[in-house]
Amino acid sequence: MVGKVWTSAPIASKLSEKFLNSKTILWNGPTGVFEFENFTHGSRAVAEAIAEATHNGAFSLVEEETVLCVNKFGLADQMSYVSTGGGALLEAIEGKRLPGIAAIED
Repeated sequence: MVGKVWTSAPIASKLSEKFLNSKTILWNGPTGVFEFENFTHGSRAVAEAIAEATHNGAFSLVEEETVLCVNKFGLADQMSYVSTGGGALLEAIEGKRLPGIAAIED
């Protein structure tokens, strides 16, 4: 059995409280090994808190492996934007010129 000190649940609970007061949330990466049922609590708590914050008016973006996570918990449709474009979302937010867009513009 994994001890409490090794779980991400306490951190997830504190983050969840912060999300409820947020206007924009970008989630890039699960909080634990969500693929194994014994370790889903932290990621599930964060996903549920982001879904609730989105319902209350926050704009939420999930990307990369986090998409698999919110899909597993059946919460993808409760996020504002789900990106399956890999690191392209982060690069766009950083203001980098994306190769696909550059090809169209040139």
